[in-house]
Amino acid sequence: MWRSCHRLRDGGRRLLNRPVGGPSASKSPGPTIPSPARAYAPPTERKRFYQNVSITQGEGGFEINLDHRKLKTPQAKLFTVPSEALAIAVATEWDSQQDTIKYYTMHLTTLCNTSLDNPTQRNKDQLIRAAVKFLDTDTICYRVEEPETLVELQRNEWDPIIEWAEKRYGVEINSSTSIMGPSIPAKTREVLVSHLASYNTWALQGIEFVAAQLKSIVLTLGLIDLRLTVEQAVLLSRLEEEYQDFHVSLKNFSNLLGWLGIDSPCLLNVYTRN
Repeated sequence: MWRSCHRLRDGGRRLLNRPVGGPSASKSPGPTIPSPARAYAPPTERKRFYQNVSITQGEGGFEINLDHRKLKTPQAKLFTVPSEALAIAVATEWDSQQDTIKYYTMHLTTLCNTSLDNPTQRNKDQLIRAAVKFLDTDTICYRVEEPETLVELQRNEWDPIIEWAEKRYGVEINSSTSIMGPSIPAKTREVLVSHLASYNTWALQGIEFVAAQLKSIVLTLGLIDLRLTVEQAVLLSRLEEEYQDFHVSLKNFSNLLGWLGIDSPCLLNVYTRN
């Protein structure tokens, strides 16, 4: 039995006026892989070949329809996700494409393809180990020794997150200024491995992806537990870059004042305080 399809145009969720095609699958709208030797990746771009995007619920979960065709994975499997919310998010990615499909902008589609096809053939234990390994190079555990303003910024912004994680999971997470990184107790790894084991492989694929983008498993855990918003996690992961960007802007502003013939330390003071 097919459910009513959800229309996903302009970010809304309006019902389609006409039903999608029957349960028989048509030719895959996505690229397929004829042999394992071919790279596991779609083309970077392709001309849009569909008008409408909708979702339906089948026996294996929620499916994505491009007009009357079922979305397939790169390995030609039926693209099926376990929740309606995820299906809507993926469908929105496809619906937001303009005249050209830009596959590299559809991160949820890519993650779902990876979960469905598992091209690297990793099991759950391997996914967990890969996520926990980010502790060795966690962004917020690596500190600078100078300048003092950045040292203080890292301490003020990162220490509370580490303290939260230590209390939340009952572990010890150290920071270090050494290029060798901090020393992470074996018990900490064991606790996090045990915690991540409570997630399924779909979630673990997402956790590893987020940890790789933030370069931090601690910030990723903060996101999962709603201790941080997405915006906060991204800014914290980019703390040093944001600091450097600010000081480059400050230098450029100072140069502009000089070019304009304005010698005003007071004006510069106001700028830096705001």
